Amino acid sequence: METIVEDIVIVGAGIAGLTTSLGLHRLGVRSLVLESSNSLRLTGFALGVWKNAWNALDAVGVGPILRHRHLQLHGVVTTSLVTGQQTSTTSFKDNGKRGTNEIRCVRRQLMLEALANELPSGTIRYLSKVVAIEESDIFKILHLADGTTIKTKVLIGCDGINSVVAKWLGFKETSFTGRYAIRGCVELKTNHGFEPIFMQFFGKGFRAGVIPSQSLNLCENDVLLMYMLVVCIGVVTEKELEENPTKLKQFVLNKLEKMPSDVRSFIENTELNRFHLAPLRYRQPWELVWGNISKGNVCVAGDALHPMTPDLGQGGCCALEDGVVLARCLAEAFSKYPRRHNNKDMEDEEEQYKKIEECLKKYAKERRWRSIDLITTAYMVGCIQQADSKLVTFLRDKILAPLLANQLLKKSNFDCGKLNSS
Repeated sequence: METIVEDIVIVGAGIAGLTTSLGLHRLGVRSLVLESSNSLRLTGFALGVWKNAWNALDAVGVGPILRHRHLQLHGVVTTSLVTGQQTSTTSFKDNGKRGTNEIRCVRRQLMLEALANELPSGTIRYLSKVVAIEESDIFKILHLADGTTIKTKVLIGCDGINSVVAKWLGFKETSFTGRYAIRGCVELKTNHGFEPIFMQFFGKGFRAGVIPSQSLNLCENDVLLMYMLVVCIGVVTEKELEENPTKLKQFVLNKLEKMPSDVRSFIENTELNRFHLAPLRYRQPWELVWGNISKGNVCVAGDALHPMTPDLGQGGCCALEDGVVLARCLAEAFSKYPRRHNNKDMEDEEEQYKKIEECLKKYAKERRWRSIDLITTAYMVGCIQQADSKLVTFLRDKILAPLLANQLLKKSNFDCGKLNSS
C-alpha cells in the first residue's frame, strides 16, 4: 500500500481547487490536488464571469489568457413572457459609482484548462477518490479508493456539493429548493447574430436566461449560445425527463413557447445530448453562521462551502474569490516554516500547526459573511423571479425588475484582493 506525505492536499480539481493550488504556487507553496475522475471535470458548458471573478483571475495570473478569448457583454435585458414587454434594461458600460463593469461568458473547459496549465507537472493526481479521513496527531490521514494513504499537514475540501470534507467538518446535506435548472447550449460555426447581451425572460413560475459567447481567437470561429431554464417540476416528472432527452427538450420548448422566435429557433436546433437537468440545492445560511468553515488544519471552499442557486450567477465567481483568499492566508503559515524533509524538529511542526489553524480561521472569518450574503440574496432573488402568484408577478414585472437586475452588478462589485497582502 502506497503512503504519500504532503504539506497541503486539496480535494477536487474544480474552480476552487485549481485556483487555490495556483494561488499557492504563485506564492511559492506546493500543494497536491486530488481529482476523483480521470480528467478535469467539465460538467456545465459555460459560466458568466463577473467583475469580482476577473479580479480573482487576475490575481492568480490567468485573467489575460481568458479575457482575450471571450467577448465582453454590454448589458442585460429583461423581458416578461407574461406580457411580452421588456421590463428593464441595464447597461454594463455605465461605470457609475462602482467603476468599470466586466462580464464575459467563459467556457468552463477553457477556464479549468487555463488554471491547470499554469500548475507544475504532477500537481493534479487523477483517479484519486477520498473514501475516509482520520486524524493522527497534528496530521490528517486520507484513504483513497485505490488503497493509497496520504498524510498531510493541511486538508482543503473543494470537492463540491456532496463534499466528503464538509461532512467531516459537520456540515449537513444541502437543502433542495424545490426548483430545477435545465441547461443547454448550441455550438455554431457562424455568428448567431445576437448582440453581446445577457437576455433574461420571466414567465409564470419559471425564468430563463440566454447568454451568447463568441471566441475572440482568430483560429477559433465557433460560437456558443448558452441558455438555462429554472422551473419547478414534480419528482415523477423529473425522473421521466431525465430518462427521456426528447421529452426534456420538448418540455423546455413548451415552457418557452412565447420566447422570441429568433432565440427559440436555436433551442429547437440543440442536440439532445446538450440538455442537462439538475436539482437546485443550497446550504442553509445559518449553517455558515454557526458551522465550522475551518477546524484545526482542515477547511472547505467553493461549492463545498457555499452551494447556492444560480440566480445571481455567483457560484463559480465566489469559488474563485475563495481560492485567492485561501492561498493568501495559508501561504503565511508556510513562509515562516518551509517544507522539511525530516521530522527532527517536532516543536517547529507543532508551531506550524498552530499557525496553519490561525491562518485558516482568518480565511473562514473573511469568507463567512460574503458567502452568507450571496446564498441568501440568490435564494430571495430566485423566489421573486420565479414567482407564480399574480401579485408578485405584477410587482416583479412592473416595479422590481430593475432592482433585481441591479443586484447582479451590486454583488459583483467586490474585490478579494491580491495574492500578496503586502
